[in-house]
Amino acid sequence: MGLTDAQIRAAKKYQNKFDDIKLRVPKGEREMLQKHAQSRGESLNAFLYRAAKETVARDNTEEKEQ
Repeated sequence: MGLTDAQIRAAKKYQNKFDDIKLRVPKGEREMLQKHAQSRGESLNAFLYRAAKETVARDNTEEKEQ
């Protein structure tokens, strides 16, 4: 059972709203990050995105203070 044309178009439209970033971590650390994200009620993607945004905000604040 395949996807309908409408489902394929909807999936492409959704995917076009995002950029992909590949992150490489040492063996075993993915699982640690996954468990931490789950403990916070987040997906791994949501956790990494939040961590990146918080770091950028902190770095920008530190730069302004200097």
